[in-house]
Amino acid sequence: MSTRREFLGSAAGTLAGLAFVGCDLLTSKPVRAQSRRREVVVSGKRAKVVDIHAHCAVPEALALMGMKLGTPGPSTRSDLSMVTHVSERLRAMDEQGIDVECLSINPYWYKADRDLAHQIIRLQNEKLAEACAANPERFVAFATVALQHPDLAAAQLEEGVKKYGMRGAAIGGSVNGEELSDPKFHPFWAKAEQLGVVVFIHPQGTGATSELSARLKGNGLLDNIIGYPLETTIALSHLIFEGTLDRFPGLKICAAHSGGYLPSYAARSDRGCLTQPARCPGGDFGAIKRKPTEYLKQMYYDTMVFTPEGLRHLVAEMGAERLVIGTDFPYPWTKTAVDHVLETPGLTDADRIAILGGTAAKLLGINPS
Repeated sequence: MSTRREFLGSAAGTLAGLAFVGCDLLTSKPVRAQSRRREVVVSGKRAKVVDIHAHCAVPEALALMGMKLGTPGPSTRSDLSMVTHVSERLRAMDEQGIDVECLSINPYWYKADRDLAHQIIRLQNEKLAEACAANPERFVAFATVALQHPDLAAAQLEEGVKKYGMRGAAIGGSVNGEELSDPKFHPFWAKAEQLGVVVFIHPQGTGATSELSARLKGNGLLDNIIGYPLETTIALSHLIFEGTLDRFPGLKICAAHSGGYLPSYAARSDRGCLTQPARCPGGDFGAIKRKPTEYLKQMYYDTMVFTPEGLRHLVAEMGAERLVIGTDFPYPWTKTAVDHVLETPGLTDADRIAILGGTAAKLLGINPS
């Protein structure tokens, strides 16, 4: 296995024939946005802002699954490209006050066989590393892994971190109908704990959304509005109640969309087993060691709750030190993630600095200054 340094040093030459090359990502100078860069200040102190929830895609990898960037659909929109739209992305970051994005790719490969999954993941992680190397002060990335093949996923995570400089892994909320708490995924969780890196859980359309498709059809984008947060809620609940977080207590998990509905109704998780103990054999809360809400407070959550009251409640339930900025870029859910934190009443300066980027910088190994 080549080292990260060897990979980055040879990337331009060995990958020159791929479509990814030939854009501004592998030129000698980083791409620079044209707009003035906003610098966020809290009580006179410059605050570094890190966005942990930002999407992208690799056209060559999509092609291996018969998909094409630029065709209609949320997972193939053209501005996911880190080739043709990097300047546009940097411009948006500068305008909003985002200093660093952590790039991730939503899983679409969980049905791929082992050989194909290996090709997709290797290609994606190489391209993510190139994008980060081209603008190292602006981008870091989560590795992609083929979680349907857990032993392979564990190896891909290790390669991603050690060879490509990835800061963790991004995974879906379930895998082909199987919960992330299933023992078959223990090799992956063990590797994530061993490496000490973040696992970012983001729902995908093949989870609760597809399973409840008949109920979520119609007006209102309910498959996303309800289905995505519900998928995350279910995933985190199983990780708690099935003992995954007891088995791997050092895991660093960050949940998209503020953890779904779970932080907003956390106390119900503490009452369920006490109300119907027959459903939870092994103890007051089943076979787990602590109250469910205690596990929630060891995870991390992005700030995509949109209102000051929503953020205030999230801080009250989870703690400011557990929250990180998320924008969901390039999907236009918000352009005011920074102002959301700055303008929410009741937060201390230390809270704001931590949420804006202090906590994410520690999790992702980013220089905080």
